[in-house]
Amino acid sequence: MTKYQILVVEDDAPVRNLITTTLKIHHYRYITAATGQSAIMDTASHNPDMILLDLGLPDLDGVEVIRRIRGWSNVPIIVISARNEDRDKIDALDAGADDYLTKPFSVNELLARLRVTQRRLALMQNVTAGQAVYTNGKLKIDYASGCAYIDQEELRLTPIEYKLLCLLARNTGKVLTHRFIMQNVWGNGWDNDVGLLRVFMATLRKKLEKTEDSPQYIQTHVGIGYRMQKVDEQIPE
Repeated sequence: MTKYQILVVEDDAPVRNLITTTLKIHHYRYITAATGQSAIMDTASHNPDMILLDLGLPDLDGVEVIRRIRGWSNVPIIVISARNEDRDKIDALDAGADDYLTKPFSVNELLARLRVTQRRLALMQNVTAGQAVYTNGKLKIDYASGCAYIDQEELRLTPIEYKLLCLLARNTGKVLTHRFIMQNVWGNGWDNDVGLLRVFMATLRKKLEKTEDSPQYIQTHVGIGYRMQKVDEQIPE
């Protein structure tokens, strides 16, 4: 089985060595960077399949690194940080991180997070191959370009908002539980953080729906989850 190439961004040598040794033992290919600037340059030049990113870098804050990379790349980013406050996690995820692992971490958990990300990558590749464009009323998702539109106007979505939208779209008409959504967007470590999901779902709705009081697309099932509704081609004004 061909392993993905991973960019490890960590300025703490012992932690970096632990991560790279783990990757080597499990036959992953990897490259390393110790600063935010070199991480951005290596992402552009090496096009890694995944990034493991520390937030406390000597030159740039890791959240800023995420924002800059997200300006032109959707590469999965797993944050590995000693910051454990909810605000830190939300800032990193809202900037475009795909997952968040708190130090100290176990090697087995790191490997599990990598496997989850690999499955998500494979799923997105299969979706793109099987269906190039999704349409529902005035909503259109172009999987190949990674863009979504309402009435031909592009939606400015964060990577997390786009993943949520794609997951709901792939399951149009089905009620998806909070836990199912969290596991498929962020992985098992977040499957009980319903408050975080509500934050991102609220921001997605503001961009997607004309009025919050009468949503056309995303329906809330209180205490259960969310559902993408099938919308008629002509949406009433």
